[in-house]
Amino acid sequence: MLIKRPPDVLPSEITPESVYRRRRDFLRTAAVAGAGLLLPGLLSAPARAAKIEGVAPGPFGTDEEPTPYDAVTGYNNFYEFGTGKSDPAANAHSLRTRPWSVAVEGEVAKPGVYDIEDILKWFPLEERIYRLRCVEAWSMVIPWVGFPLAFLVKRVEPTSRAKFIQFVTLHDPEQMPGQKRPVLQWPYVEGLRMDEALHPLALLAVGLYGETLPNQNGAPIRLVVPWKYGFKSIKSIVGLRFVEGQPETSWNRAAAGEYGFYANVNPAVDHPRWSQARERRIGEFLKRDTLPFNGYAEQVAGLYGGMDLGKNF
Repeated sequence: MLIKRPPDVLPSEITPESVYRRRRDFLRTAAVAGAGLLLPGLLSAPARAAKIEGVAPGPFGTDEEPTPYDAVTGYNNFYEFGTGKSDPAANAHSLRTRPWSVAVEGEVAKPGVYDIEDILKWFPLEERIYRLRCVEAWSMVIPWVGFPLAFLVKRVEPTSRAKFIQFVTLHDPEQMPGQKRPVLQWPYVEGLRMDEALHPLALLAVGLYGETLPNQNGAPIRLVVPWKYGFKSIKSIVGLRFVEGQPETSWNRAAAGEYGFYANVNPAVDHPRWSQARERRIGEFLKRDTLPFNGYAEQVAGLYGGMDLGKNF
């Protein structure tokens, strides 16, 4: 199934198929975090990236060579700032990341609107660790800084009826000029099953390369799910909805035959228009084999026991 685009969107504003083939956002991402995540530099929200002191590799890290910083911050998918890969870096300066709050609603004992500084203060220094990798046909190795999503989930106390979480990106066309065009239905939304959200590999990232998160990479807080394709890792989060039924997600809503809810990295299941068996890492000429669950099968395959991953893609 091809994605239908509204008639007022110019062909030049839609990602070309040659690049679109590389839709999966990031591969083999390395996430690191440290005991010093909550720092004055992080909380003061400087206009440009500030160092986060005390960052250290976590248990799910990789010793692979990181992708150069300029590539990580200059080649992005963030349609809220344009469909071209360089558009986010060019346009994301309009995003104001302070003040910033995250609304928690639905099936939780502690709903509310939480300021990001308060969220960061919830976590003891010794729990602020991070690590990782993630996958794409275009792929990168990114040293993320953040904390497990499970820390926040447990803090707001989901009820027994909460089976899924829907995540919501900021919707503000003045700050996010790409939202002025109906390339997708705004705001961008994504979702995880509760057991996925509680897995220690699911990360809320607030930085990369030991610095606060750049706007074009999803500042001030984004999701990183390293065993799934990149479109699952929603950016600039303003809402978490705890729900009983499987929530809508943006790319599944736009093209259900191409982008499923689970989006687990699976080289055995082709995209309708291309193979997903191999990927090309940024900076490398030759492709490499795509690994099931992006190499995290040992950690996460048990979440999907008994499921047909060809149908539940």
